[in-house]
Amino acid sequence: MMKILFVSLGCDKNLVDSEAMLGLLAEKGYGFTDDEAQADIIVVNTCCFIGDAKEESVNTILEMAEWKKEGRLKGLIVTGCLAERYQDEILEEIPEVDAVVGTASYDRIVEVIGQAAAGEKKLLCGNIDRLVMTKAGRILTTGGHYAHLKIAEGCDKHCTYCIIPKLRGRYRSFPMEELLREAQELADQGVKELILVAQETTMYGVDLYGEKKLHELLKGLCRIKGLRWIRVQYCYPEEIYEELIRTIKEEPKICHYLDLPIQHASDRILKRMGRRTTKQDLKEIVGKLREEIPDICLRTTLITGFPGETEEEHEELMDFVDEMEFDRLGVFSYSPEEDTPAACMEGQIPDGVKEARREELMELQQDISFEKAEAMTGKELWCMVEGRLTDEYAYVARTYKDAPGVDGYIFIQTMAELMSGDFVKVHVTGADEYDLIGEIADEFTE
Repeated sequence: MMKILFVSLGCDKNLVDSEAMLGLLAEKGYGFTDDEAQADIIVVNTCCFIGDAKEESVNTILEMAEWKKEGRLKGLIVTGCLAERYQDEILEEIPEVDAVVGTASYDRIVEVIGQAAAGEKKLLCGNIDRLVMTKAGRILTTGGHYAHLKIAEGCDKHCTYCIIPKLRGRYRSFPMEELLREAQELADQGVKELILVAQETTMYGVDLYGEKKLHELLKGLCRIKGLRWIRVQYCYPEEIYEELIRTIKEEPKICHYLDLPIQHASDRILKRMGRRTTKQDLKEIVGKLREEIPDICLRTTLITGFPGETEEEHEELMDFVDEMEFDRLGVFSYSPEEDTPAACMEGQIPDGVKEARREELMELQQDISFEKAEAMTGKELWCMVEGRLTDEYAYVARTYKDAPGVDGYIFIQTMAELMSGDFVKVHVTGADEYDLIGEIADEFTE
């Protein structure tokens, strides 16, 4: 049987699609490899959300195309957002590519691989508003102790800088019963932390049930045995509602952690971005969350250097970050994307200015993060073990404040034998920039 190499780029929502494709292929008996030299088929699941992601995707395809030129590789397949956006160009400009599969067609990956191996060229980009649901179990690539659950596809917000609605279609929620079934299967495989993702999680259910149902989904997930942590990401601040806050507050399995992509704090820039909040709205939402859930960890993302952003508006954003003291914060320099309104706006800002502003924001946040990390010294927290440091009696773990891949870690010094996915209570003894240092508080795990 042919061996397949998968390269998954971009966000964790794309990763879920990759894991679903792996599951479909495994069901048909295909084998897998992480060695390009041993692969019969290579699949590159691409991203093109911003310029850097697009460049990484193109470079990866070109790198894999070299193996096709050498003659051993039977098929090179491109899937994901770049495939959806530049479907014709990819086939025309990179002749080594055998198939291009769009964002709503990845469930036909078995068929496509068979055709590619037989020497057929294939372009498979259908209706982007189609909701793909597969019954095959996903092949997890996250180590098995945590997994992402994609609860919806697409987006209806149409922010002026974002291409996602044109690549992923309108907002479509997955039926609740399907999500609960998938979550149960993941728990049965040993998953202990479930991370809810979508382009926007807070609108879950509106299209299917006529109202927001994220709180009901969370309550159903909390009843699944085996799950220890449930984490919610990508909550648009203006869509957060009372019942959701109450559910996060009252259900012990739900991490007191929210990702709120606010993007800016200047009312004028927020309006140009097509966002639906003002600075005052953001202050009130953050205040409400911290009042109701005092130990909540708030992560956000910002875009700096948006067209027309003045130095004064940059300073306004700096002041806002200083005042709000977000626990976690990421900053992107604005990337003009074809076919978006923002790319045509006047006042495009030089790359050097954008990067300088991004660095200023990150330096400010580094100080805030260090102060918050130092304030954790002396506290005891349950942590999930991620792995062991080579040749040391120390382990890498995460607290409820740390989502995998984007946040920090806690380093635990212990002679105990721990496994990835174990939960241990840790006494925090120190901090180092974004990370914590600790020791096991009790000599047992849960």
